[in-house]
Amino acid sequence: MKKKILVTGGAGYIGSHVLKALEKEGFSPVVIDNLSSGHREAVLWGRLVEGDLRDQKFLTAFFEAERPLAVLHFAAHIVVSESVVEPLKYYENNLSGTLNLLLCAQRFGVKAFVFSSSAAVYGAPEKIPIPEDHPVRPINPYGASKAMVEQVLKDAFRAYGLPFVALRYFNAAGADPSGLIGEAHEPETHLIPLLLQTALGQRPRFFLYGADYPTPDGTCIRDFIHVEDLATIHVLALKYLLDKGESLILNCGYGHGYSVKEVLETAEKVVKRPIPYELKERRPGDPPVLVADHKLLKETFSFHPAFDDLQAIIETAWRWEQNRRY
Repeated sequence: MKKKILVTGGAGYIGSHVLKALEKEGFSPVVIDNLSSGHREAVLWGRLVEGDLRDQKFLTAFFEAERPLAVLHFAAHIVVSESVVEPLKYYENNLSGTLNLLLCAQRFGVKAFVFSSSAAVYGAPEKIPIPEDHPVRPINPYGASKAMVEQVLKDAFRAYGLPFVALRYFNAAGADPSGLIGEAHEPETHLIPLLLQTALGQRPRFFLYGADYPTPDGTCIRDFIHVEDLATIHVLALKYLLDKGESLILNCGYGHGYSVKEVLETAEKVVKRPIPYELKERRPGDPPVLVADHKLLKETFSFHPAFDDLQAIIETAWRWEQNRRY
């Protein structure tokens, strides 16, 4: 019998790609999503149960009926700028939903818990690349909510022996190479889809925030990781926990970055046309460089990325944007 895995937020961008990876590896994913930001059409692998993690009665009934072996937890609000103006919305959803989930995981004997964390927990980095033992000093409520959940997971592991892996994403990008699923946020705030939607004429111009940073071309540098590689890492984390049961926190990035201008120029090569943009003032809170130290990831999982190439990442995203299904 296939091992049943609960994927919360599986109708979202990263979660939907992880469903495909789980099925490929012989697991049986079951999704809980309230569809507030996810898409029913993205659940092409596994089974969707519509519901909200903040509803303890619903969640308890789900666990009683389904008895999942493990949990992969993606469900959360994720827009950094919104978290600054609506902090209680982020703490209420990201924390209370996770606490309900952990209570059920403990009660029903879940064997592994993989958490979708973020490099936002680091705040303004003191050194680059950023190692996992870097001080955790988030500078916005979104990052703070992720850091708080990490602490709860550590406490739950010590008290109840619930093993976890917290994966600190840097910049997830790209789409399923077949074009079946991809990035579809509303509102969209991520760099690559904003550029490509501008290229398609869906936006009048792309806004480039700040060209006076202490970087080679003056624009911010970010570590982009393809969503397919990120999905692979989640399956590796699940297998690791089921085999060893040792808790870990790992960065998810390629260990090198690209500037906003480099991404813009590469996107123009992919779409074969200029992308109109307008230079704006810096946004507060944008660090000049965010790059992962990914040595621990490579050593722990023997991870070898399949898409560590900016043009390849953008090509998959472009294929999706031209033929979006939802």
